[in-house]
Amino acid sequence: MTESQLTSNRSIRAQKKTVNVRLIIIILIIVAFASIFLAIGIGPVSVAPKTVFLILMNKVPYLTDFIPDNWTLLEHNIVWGLRFPRVLLGMIVGASLAVTGVAMQALVRNHLADPFILGVSSGASATATLGMLFGVFAFLGSYALPISAFLGSAITIIIVYTISRVKGRINITQLLLSGVALAMIMDAIKNVITLSAPNALGIHNATFWLSGSLAGARWGYLTLPFVTMLVCVVILMINYRSLNALLLGDETAGTLGYDVRVMQKVLILVASLLAGTTIAVSGSIGFVGLMVPHIARLLVGSDHRKVLPISAFIGGILVVWTDVVARIVIAPGELPLGILTALIGGPFFIWLLKKNSKA
Repeated sequence: MTESQLTSNRSIRAQKKTVNVRLIIIILIIVAFASIFLAIGIGPVSVAPKTVFLILMNKVPYLTDFIPDNWTLLEHNIVWGLRFPRVLLGMIVGASLAVTGVAMQALVRNHLADPFILGVSSGASATATLGMLFGVFAFLGSYALPISAFLGSAITIIIVYTISRVKGRINITQLLLSGVALAMIMDAIKNVITLSAPNALGIHNATFWLSGSLAGARWGYLTLPFVTMLVCVVILMINYRSLNALLLGDETAGTLGYDVRVMQKVLILVASLLAGTTIAVSGSIGFVGLMVPHIARLLVGSDHRKVLPISAFIGGILVVWTDVVARIVIAPGELPLGILTALIGGPFFIWLLKKNSKA
């Protein structure tokens, strides 16, 4: 076989691979929209898909006059006031956690890393618990819970970042160890706050939120996490080559012309923003950021240009359907979302450990 034929065959294979990636993305987009539409109608009180469609179309400008108003006020409130913002928040939260997982795994060069490895979850939990049980942040009004949680995550990541700097550079080992240490400290503070709680109902509400839930979703909660996710994903997509280079090691990435120090700071900032914002609106939903990047890599390889968007879609779809299960499995009550993701993610994590030990 001549050299030109070999080149031609490689080009054909590359084109097929590109088409496959595009096909996967198209399929995931369709599944994501279908998931949003179907998940809105599922719950303790079911709403027919036709009714869901009519209510949503009724909100589109210029279509209102053409949509027959034949649904009840209860159905309208369930679809538009409760479930639609909840499902959208689930999609945003899942995508954010998955993208954060990709960023953290690239930063520490370990596929067992997750979004909460730097202690942001524990920091957010401590301040959120303080606000819920003692009303410390009550002056912030209806946004007291998400703002207090974000403050806790921000304080934690600032401390971890400060400790991990050695001679002006970020030491990855020290970063991970300081994250573990701060997580333990913040968990201890949270336990002290919980044990000092004035009433049992407050403890129940705090525990439910800390386990991860989308039950408090409202339209006002969507803007900040959506904008944060969009900006962070764009930043990571622009720097996908740097992420690929980091997987080869700091020295190799440096010899390839990438500024490793700057990229590490960018990844820490992006991961912290995404994790902090996500925890602020949904509590701690574990294992999504650990599982989804691996699923994406199984589909398209390790190129971050492909892994990032595919992880975002898979993460969103996973959280939306896990939330559906959470609200119907013990209806009319509901399970915390984090419990179900842990039940799914725990066995997956053990499988990863066994797989890595055999490698």
